[in-house]
Amino acid sequence: MKKILLFLLASGMLYINFPQSLNGRFSSSIYTFERFDTAGSSTTNARTYQMLSFNFGNENIWLRSNFNLETDLSNKQLSDPRFRVYNLYADFQKIFDVASLKLGRQPLYNSVAGGVFDGATVGLNYSGYKLMAYYGGNVPAYQKLELIDNWNDNYLLGGEFTVYAIMDWRFSAKYINKNFASQSYTAVRLDPDLNPINVLIENQSNQYQFLSGEISYNKQKFGSGNIRYDYDLNFQTSSRFEISGRYEQIKNLGITAYYNYREPKIRYNSIFSVFDYGNTWEIEGGLDYLIDNKYTLIGKFANVTYKDERSQRVTLGISSPFGSITARKNFGYAGEMDAISFYTALTQFDGLLTPSLGFSYTRYKLSEDDPSNDLISVLGGANIRPFRTLSFDIQGQYLNNKIYNNDWRLFFKLNFWFNTIF
Repeated sequence: MKKILLFLLASGMLYINFPQSLNGRFSSSIYTFERFDTAGSSTTNARTYQMLSFNFGNENIWLRSNFNLETDLSNKQLSDPRFRVYNLYADFQKIFDVASLKLGRQPLYNSVAGGVFDGATVGLNYSGYKLMAYYGGNVPAYQKLELIDNWNDNYLLGGEFTVYAIMDWRFSAKYINKNFASQSYTAVRLDPDLNPINVLIENQSNQYQFLSGEISYNKQKFGSGNIRYDYDLNFQTSSRFEISGRYEQIKNLGITAYYNYREPKIRYNSIFSVFDYGNTWEIEGGLDYLIDNKYTLIGKFANVTYKDERSQRVTLGISSPFGSITARKNFGYAGEMDAISFYTALTQFDGLLTPSLGFSYTRYKLSEDDPSNDLISVLGGANIRPFRTLSFDIQGQYLNNKIYNNDWRLFFKLNFWFNTIF
């Protein structure tokens, strides 16, 4: 019954005047890899994914969806085949030219706790001012097509007010309250006589509750900036403060700056809240310079401050229409790491063939006195598009380090886009 109810909420908008439009994408892919159960014992897996995403409607009334069916052709898991419903909702736009409404399983874009939920979103948009409010329940495990149990402990609600009325500026205030019901489980404990017994562990509901503010500025050929602040209402403390900016007034030169203060995000009533954890402060500055309108040289330096220690990060690179090369070095409290990566993709024959190649090498260790570990990864593949609506992707992947020794994987994907008016 719950499945039927959810579907009716999303498909109740089918009373639409003709003509109607149906557009979307279908993809089918297979991913092969080797999994080791014990030392010297492994199984080869060939996991397949069938994805369908479509929009059906007319003008301002739409049914939007996103489904996925997955299984393993060689070694099926207990939950195979697994059918996931990521989106299935009715989208009503421009109601009286100022309002909108979404009903069903829909995406949530929020800087604190985004994802997918089952519920409703109401929006008002008028003359540079936008108000949005939403309420619903969390999605069951594996995105099953049903409503979650104990809704009172698994709901989310929130809203956002945004101002676009001032040229080049955007102001936004947000609130979100997201609840999680903890799973009960049985564990072995000792009774007063030190005999092992099974005990049912039941935790309280966990919750995120945040108030956020954001200010953005973007002026063409001058630069951009963004300020964001998150306040944790449950713990009554600042959770995150972030400033980023880019200056482009000097020809071919871009200057970037970034600052971030972050406290670990802990759910209310979670056992992790009793631990002694530290906050981090990160600051980064960078330059990028454009040469001949093709090549961009990039350089960045960052310093991360922990509770009692510091770590640094240096990034150098060059990007072009042919690909990019990036070198990175980390040192200090977070560990020592040297890495270089390369990637290229070149379109040939008017888009018919796009071969690609990627390579990365990393050497890392936790501290200066520890032995170093090496990691090599290589990927190579091609995209073949014989028609505008049809494409094929094939990619081979290779990984080698002390954990995954000579690990080979293969990925193949078919994409088909469709758009029909009837």
